[in-house]
Amino acid sequence: MAAVPVLSYSGVRSYLECPLRWKFLYIDRLPEAPRGYFSFGRTLHSVLEELARPLVIPFPRRKGDATLQHTLDHFAGAPGAAGAPRGGVSPMDREAVRAAYARLWVSEGYPTKEEEVRYRVLGEEILLRFYDAFVATPPQPVAVEEHLEAQWDGIPIHGYVDRIDRSPTGGLEILDYKTTRNLTRADAVGSDQLSFYQALVEKNYPAPVESLALFDLRGGSELRVPRRSPRELAMLQDRVGKVADGIASEAFHPTPGRQCGRCEFRPLCPEFREVPAEERARLGGLVDRFQELREEERRLDRDLRSTAEELHRQAERLGVYRVPGSRTVAHRQRETRRSYPAEQLRPILEAEHLLDRVSAPDPGLVERLAGDPSVSRAVRRKISAAGTRSEAWYWDLEDGPPASPRNG
Repeated sequence: MAAVPVLSYSGVRSYLECPLRWKFLYIDRLPEAPRGYFSFGRTLHSVLEELARPLVIPFPRRKGDATLQHTLDHFAGAPGAAGAPRGGVSPMDREAVRAAYARLWVSEGYPTKEEEVRYRVLGEEILLRFYDAFVATPPQPVAVEEHLEAQWDGIPIHGYVDRIDRSPTGGLEILDYKTTRNLTRADAVGSDQLSFYQALVEKNYPAPVESLALFDLRGGSELRVPRRSPRELAMLQDRVGKVADGIASEAFHPTPGRQCGRCEFRPLCPEFREVPAEERARLGGLVDRFQELREEERRLDRDLRSTAEELHRQAERLGVYRVPGSRTVAHRQRETRRSYPAEQLRPILEAEHLLDRVSAPDPGLVERLAGDPSVSRAVRRKISAAGTRSEAWYWDLEDGPPASPRNG
């Protein structure tokens, strides 16, 4: 079993999308092709970090955190500390935002210069609109672009959280910036990334996470939702566990899908690798033969079923179970099956306090209970009566030649 690396949300998502691509990225360390929308998002995040960082007043971390601060003088943004902004407003003005944007701009990955210019204009509009709302109602951040690590059910996880704010009631609020188009509240409700960040934050801070939000930078709206329930976190934890198990067992098979169209590793993937020219004729012949056999298999399966049905009808007509052929004997056999509908079985088990004996209407478990002498005969009869019986006939071939008919 291989060691499981520290998993990020993007790593978990990448493995669930395609385990082989995860291997290319995280084990083989193959570089991703630069893309304009990645560069655009990275630039905006960097500017927003500079905008919010002066307001940060760190929140006490869980015991054992060596970076825990103790006095206001340690908090660069705390009211009353040296150099602290007045009134809680960021010291950056609109021109400083423009200057930071120009300085932090990442130009990689844009297909054309014209496309880069379009994104650059869009980004400035987004940042200035965000700045106006930010200054009008300053948040109370306790961390920006905070790197957090934790153990989740024994699995090491980590992530960079865009912003963690103090809520009006003293708890924490998680905010994740998004440059995606047309975001809705449903995206926030279904965001595994927010769930992952909640788990990280709650394992690093003693205060509870009270809410989660995606900030739609293009639309300028904050899509806020309540914290995840323990059940919702457990569902994500289960998926993270499956990813960790897959990595540990080195299960790195490709998973073809829509994502393949934008994957830069297609030339390395066996799903898309070309058969060498010198092998095509030989392997092509095998494919043709496989196709012929598959079609023959389907035809034989249809013939087998129709022959068995006709044999059954004739055996029923004659009232026989064994029919001799020239080389063997066909033996007609019966299989009896019982099923127990949950809506009929459950009330009986509840009334007799037997649910712990049969947690699901599994026929084998129910049959054993119906035959258990420690259960009263009346209850066993009720259990048996709740079931339905069905029969299926099938043919088997006996070994050896058929017996010779006797005269006389």
